[in-house]
Amino acid sequence: MSQAKARLKGKTVLITGASGGLGEQIAYEAARQGAVVLAAARRKDRLQAVQAKCRELSGGDAFSYVCDVGDRMQAAGALKRIIGDMDGKIDVLVNNAGFGLFEAALDTSPHVTEEMFRVNVLGLIHITQRVALEMKGRGTGHIINVASQAGKMATPKSAVYASTKFAVRGFSNALRLELQPFGIYVTTVNPGPIETDFFQRADQDGSYLARLRHWVLDPQRVAKAIVDCMLTRQRDINLPPMMEAGARLYVLFPHLGDFLARTIFDRK
Repeated sequence: MSQAKARLKGKTVLITGASGGLGEQIAYEAARQGAVVLAAARRKDRLQAVQAKCRELSGGDAFSYVCDVGDRMQAAGALKRIIGDMDGKIDVLVNNAGFGLFEAALDTSPHVTEEMFRVNVLGLIHITQRVALEMKGRGTGHIINVASQAGKMATPKSAVYASTKFAVRGFSNALRLELQPFGIYVTTVNPGPIETDFFQRADQDGSYLARLRHWVLDPQRVAKAIVDCMLTRQRDINLPPMMEAGARLYVLFPHLGDFLARTIFDRK
């Protein structure tokens, strides 16, 4: 048995946004490595299918919970059930739920802006606070927040989405420092575009992934990187390398960064 599989064997892993895309692949990889997967998302039929496959892959148990993280009351109810079912034992929380929309800042409606912040930021914070309290009581745990390269270097037509991911990174960085004394790890994941159904809503004309070509990430590869870091001290995961290099240049040479953001990295 590999070291990663031994580390996760029998551990409980709660994943939001687990009914499709990256969250679904994280659930499968965690199950392959022997974890008890707790899959949470809005789509009940898809969740049940994910739950069944996780049981098959792990040879053990898996659970599913219908939960819209953007609805605070619904999320609170789901968390109460999860914590009760697990007797408070959640070893890893993966905050993956989120959505985006490629639209100019001046054209983005208040409704979309508010919904995006409820799902991408406020829901993530609420769930993290509740689960982290249980982890703190046990003196162990790992919180993994899926942000984005957009939270490091914003590009045109992503102002609202990028701002939510900047918020996730800020929250994660402070949380890491606050929870370190209690034996709880915090990892931030900053992926570039991943080939998932995220873009069915985000990209209205359906051409974004085709334009990016070689920079588009395989969701299984990203999921494996995330699961392999579970219950370790890894601070962050940054993919793909080219976009991470661009983000670092942005900090060191802001005018050059602006040029790259509106030319090479702007494919919307």
